Amino acid sequence: MELAVLPRRSLFLVLAQLLSVAILISTAQSAEHTGPWNLPALKQTPVAEFGPAEGLVRPVYYAGEPFLGQPTRIFAWYAQPAGDGPFPAMVLVHGGGGKAFRDWALHWANRGYAAIAMDLAGHGPAGRLPDGGPDQSDETKFKDFTGDAVKDMWSYHAVAAVIRGHSLLAAQPTVDRNRIGLTGISWGGYLTCLVASLDDRLKVAVPVYGCGFLAENSVWTEPRFVPMSPEQRQRWTTEFDPASYLAQVRCPILLLNGTNDFAYPMDSYRKCCRLVKPELRTISMIPRLPHGHIWTFNEVDQFVDSHLRNGQPLPALGPLQSTKTELQVKVTRGHAEIKEAQLHYTTDTGPWQKREWKTTPATLTGETISGAVPDGTQACYLAVTDARGLFVSTDHIEGSELAR
Repeated sequence: MELAVLPRRSLFLVLAQLLSVAILISTAQSAEHTGPWNLPALKQTPVAEFGPAEGLVRPVYYAGEPFLGQPTRIFAWYAQPAGDGPFPAMVLVHGGGGKAFRDWALHWANRGYAAIAMDLAGHGPAGRLPDGGPDQSDETKFKDFTGDAVKDMWSYHAVAAVIRGHSLLAAQPTVDRNRIGLTGISWGGYLTCLVASLDDRLKVAVPVYGCGFLAENSVWTEPRFVPMSPEQRQRWTTEFDPASYLAQVRCPILLLNGTNDFAYPMDSYRKCCRLVKPELRTISMIPRLPHGHIWTFNEVDQFVDSHLRNGQPLPALGPLQSTKTELQVKVTRGHAEIKEAQLHYTTDTGPWQKREWKTTPATLTGETISGAVPDGTQACYLAVTDARGLFVSTDHIEGSELAR
């Protein structure tokens, strides 16, 4: 009898899924995974040099990790409101093609927060720094490494820079070190997942778009992970994929993404959401959300306010319940009045990025939201919009998972 030979792509997916299972088992069974980072050292205040203030914002350079045996500096914008504080504070992490965004830091200062927005591609305000560390190219992110070469990887430097930025922020006399949060966009969301899992000082975190399980399904699976050897892929996943760390998150976390995100698809995103303890996670899966350096989500602002300034919380949805024809969920804690409930669904199959999503009204009865599942549904979830216009959802359920 001849054995069937799997195509290369199918064999890779089987191996990637087995690796994902191994990650989940090892995460559940092992002690805290700290990866290649020296967390006690990163929690010390780095050497820093501040420039003159320009309104509420001023430039700062602070020490980074050595790269290729040479010292590095990180450029950032630091902002704070007028006054003596102590202020709550935010660490702001850009994505691919981004930089230290001055206006992002100013956005938070105008909301009453101190903030630091650092550059993670070796740049200063006017171009490449001679001592700026690794760039943010895919070649730098996904190159092979063994032994101490792990400390020349972009993810190693980026995580260290974010944690050092937190340490610098916490050392400012006008900052309340016990009220500091973190948010990042795209690759910054990826880094937010990692840092929220590693830095136990954080009080709130919001990754936007970014998640883990990158080898299994992401925009980088085919071009970057498929060509790797199994050993190289496992090294990268163990050290740098958020899926290896997310079960360690200790602070409330809002995971915000879009149904058709080109980089971080819904199946990988759901797996990441489910690694986080249910009592800590809030999800906002926005239909057809565009991907970009967007830092004006009201959901992000209000979620942070609720944890750092005693603001009104977002709606919180309990576990999703399903039958073959209906989804149900309960609203489980105090919130603004619910104005609208929806069931979002797709009847398409194939790549998540290309599926068409439709919306139908759901019913709110007391604290229970219910929505009828249309025929042919391949994936669906429930969501609510409150009186402030804030959108919160469950994670999705696939058609094959609907209770029979």
